[in-house]
Amino acid sequence: MKTLLAQSHSLSDPGVQLDVINNHSDKVKNLDKFEKKLDEIGLFPLKPTGIEIFQINVGYMCNMTCKHCHVDAGPDRKEIMTRETLEHCLEAIAESGIETVDLTGGAPEMNPHFRWFVDEVSKLNRHIIVRSNLTILDTRKFEDLPLFMAKHGVEITCSLPFYNKRRTDAQRGEGTYDKSVKVLRLLNNVGYGQDGTGLLLNLVYNPVGAFLPPDQNSLKLDYKAQLWKDYGIVFNELYTITNLPISRYLNFLVMSGNLEEYMEKLITSFNPSAAMGVMCRNTISIGWDGTLYDCDFNQMLKLRTNHGAPDHIKDWNLNKLNSREIVVNQHCYGCTAGAGSSCGGAVTG
Repeated sequence: MKTLLAQSHSLSDPGVQLDVINNHSDKVKNLDKFEKKLDEIGLFPLKPTGIEIFQINVGYMCNMTCKHCHVDAGPDRKEIMTRETLEHCLEAIAESGIETVDLTGGAPEMNPHFRWFVDEVSKLNRHIIVRSNLTILDTRKFEDLPLFMAKHGVEITCSLPFYNKRRTDAQRGEGTYDKSVKVLRLLNNVGYGQDGTGLLLNLVYNPVGAFLPPDQNSLKLDYKAQLWKDYGIVFNELYTITNLPISRYLNFLVMSGNLEEYMEKLITSFNPSAAMGVMCRNTISIGWDGTLYDCDFNQMLKLRTNHGAPDHIKDWNLNKLNSREIVVNQHCYGCTAGAGSSCGGAVTG
C-alpha cells in the first residue's frame, strides 16, 4: 500500500506517468510495443493524412475536478493561454486554411480571451467546436455564452458520462447531473440540437470504471430515448471515448489495482482499422503555452512534436507538420482498442 501511495503522489509528473504505463505494459503476456504493432500493419512510422483539425487547449483551469480527467484540470490550475499565443494561433489558422478549430481545456470558457477569440476565428469563416463541461454555463459569469455561441454557430460537445444521475455524479461530482440537465434544456431552448437550426449539440460518454465503452450507436439510441422521455432533451451525436491511463484516471487505476488488467485489455483489443483512423493523423494539438503536440494525450505527457517538425506555434509550418512522424508510446493502445477512440468518438462502426 505504501508503494501505491507513493506512486500516486508522483503521478502529476508526465515522466513518471510514462514509466508507470510502460512498466505495467511490460507485464502483459505476449506484449508488443505499440511501434511493433503499427509496423506489422504497415503503419510505422505513423504519418499524418493531412491536418484538418486545429485543436487548442486554452488552459487547464476548470470549475470541476472530474475523476476521469486526463488533463488534471481544476479550479487551482493557473495554466491559461495568453492573448499573444492566441494571436499566433490565429495567424496559423489563417495561413493554413484548416477548416475546424476545436477549443478544449479545462473549461475553455474560463480563458479570459474566449469571447474575443471565438469572434476572431468566426471572422476567418472557420468551424468552431467548444468542448464544454456544461456546468460552467450554469454560473452568472458565463450565462451569456449559450446565446453567444449560438450567434457564432459554434458546435458544442459536452460531457455527460451517463443518462442517469447516479453514474454521472459518481464520475463528475455530486449535483453535476442536475446542473447538466438544466443547461442542456437551456441549450435546446436557444436552438442547439434542434432540427433545422444547424446548431450542433453532442454528448460525450466516458466509462466510469476500468472497461472499454459499449457500442456507440446503441448507446446513442439509449441516451436519446431516456433524455427525451425524462426531460424532453434532444441532441445530435453521442461520442464514446475510451479513458486513457493518464493523470487522474491513471491514479484511479493504480490505487484500485486495475492498471495491469486495464493495460492488458487495451493491448489485446488492438484494432488495425482503428489504428488507421487515429485522430493524431488529422489533428494538431496546441498546448496552453503554444507548444505543439500530435494529440491532446501526448500533450498531457509532454511528448511534443518531433522528428524535424516545429514544436511551437510561433514556428508554425504546415508542410513540415503534415510530413512529420507522429510520436507514439504504449498509451496509444487506448485509441486503437475495440472500436477505437478519438475526440469524435469511436473510429470504426
